[in-house]
Amino acid sequence: MGLSASLIHLNHTCEVSPLRRNRAGSKEPKLKLSLETRRSGNVMIIHCEGRIVYRDEAAALSRVVGEALQDTREVILDFEGVESLDSAGLGELVLAHMSAEGQGKSVKLSGAQPHVRELLELTNLSSVFELYPSLEDAIETGDEFAPMI
Repeated sequence: MGLSASLIHLNHTCEVSPLRRNRAGSKEPKLKLSLETRRSGNVMIIHCEGRIVYRDEAAALSRVVGEALQDTREVILDFEGVESLDSAGLGELVLAHMSAEGQGKSVKLSGAQPHVRELLELTNLSSVFELYPSLEDAIETGDEFAPMI
C-alpha cells in the first residue's frame, strides 16, 4: 500500500525555529523543527524536519506524539528530514515509546538518515523501536510487528 489520498489530509502543523518576538513584544521560542501530522488509514504519521534537540524542539515532538496517540493506535515518526538528534530528543523518544506501550499502542520510526540511525543503534534504541527504511515500508506493515532493521 502506497501513500493514499487520505495521507494528504493535514491534521496538525507545528513549526518551531530561534527566538522571535510575539505581538506583545516579548521573545518566544521559535524552534528549528517542523512537525506535520497526517493520517493514513488508521495510522497517524508525523513528518519531522530539522533538529530534535534540547528543550523546545524535543518538547514539541513529545507534545505532538502525545496528541497523536490520543487519536490512533499507531504512530509513525517519519525521520527522513531529521538533521540531528541529541540526548533530550532521545529521551523524548523513549518517553513516547513508554507512553504508547502503556496504552497498548505503538510508535515506529521511518526514513532515519544514516547518522541518526547510527545514534539509535549506538544507544540500543534500535532494539526498542521498530525502524523502517522508508515511510511506505512502515505504512505497509500496518499492525504487523516485524520491523525491517
